[in-house]
Amino acid sequence: MIGSGNISRTLTTASTDPTADFAFDRVARRCKPDGGVACEPSSTPQFHHRGGSVKDAQDAPAYGRTNWRRFAIAAVIPTAAVVGVMVGVAQGAIPTNIVISGTTFKLSADRLEGNGFTQYSGQVATASNADIPAHGDVPAQKILAISGIHDAKIYNLCQTVAVGPIVLRIEAGKDPDDPATAEDLLIGMRDLGGDATFDHIDIGSDAASLKKDGAGSHGTSGGFGQEADGVTIDNLQQVAYSTSASSFRLPGMSLKLHIGDGEECF
Repeated sequence: MIGSGNISRTLTTASTDPTADFAFDRVARRCKPDGGVACEPSSTPQFHHRGGSVKDAQDAPAYGRTNWRRFAIAAVIPTAAVVGVMVGVAQGAIPTNIVISGTTFKLSADRLEGNGFTQYSGQVATASNADIPAHGDVPAQKILAISGIHDAKIYNLCQTVAVGPIVLRIEAGKDPDDPATAEDLLIGMRDLGGDATFDHIDIGSDAASLKKDGAGSHGTSGGFGQEADGVTIDNLQQVAYSTSASSFRLPGMSLKLHIGDGEECF
């Protein structure tokens, strides 16, 4: 998304992505992702998820003539982070009065350490690239994988949004002793990759019952959810549609607008 941790009970792993590879060792060993025998002794059982992803059916946006209005909307997310005016989290779910642009942005980091992690699915009104068309008074909707983190440290953060040849790039938290930090972090994403370790994870929880990120509400009753006391993701790569936080601190922040020569985070 803090070091490795224990699993408090026997779990049956489940994944919505058939490409995700999990290894769960119930005999106090830290094993390779394929569940092989080459293990490093450890005093406690652990759950690891390495290199898995959560994806939707959307491909990367096609390049062409620059839509300046769309670029201006997409730039709101990183610009808001810069001035510290990120949209507040409304009772733990993406606020119903928010309409996302439908344009993705990328975020990478050497390491993310988080306390209080939840993950579930949800949907939000979108101005473009809808998964569910508008009908009646209900606007078009985008289906997202939603992750909530109570508080997080993000080391060597990079965030980019690209529209055609234009790339807006933000970097922060390069000093390992002074990482970027966020509180009440809520991410609506389509793709997540990295080497993840979860502390005391519960998989297959009812999405409406999640609580470890401290938020007031989450997914719908009967929906799939998972939560953990803590999460660490090394080599984080994320493609998202929205990010919100009650506070977002970016030490050593650098913002640059590139036209024709910009490089995305990955």
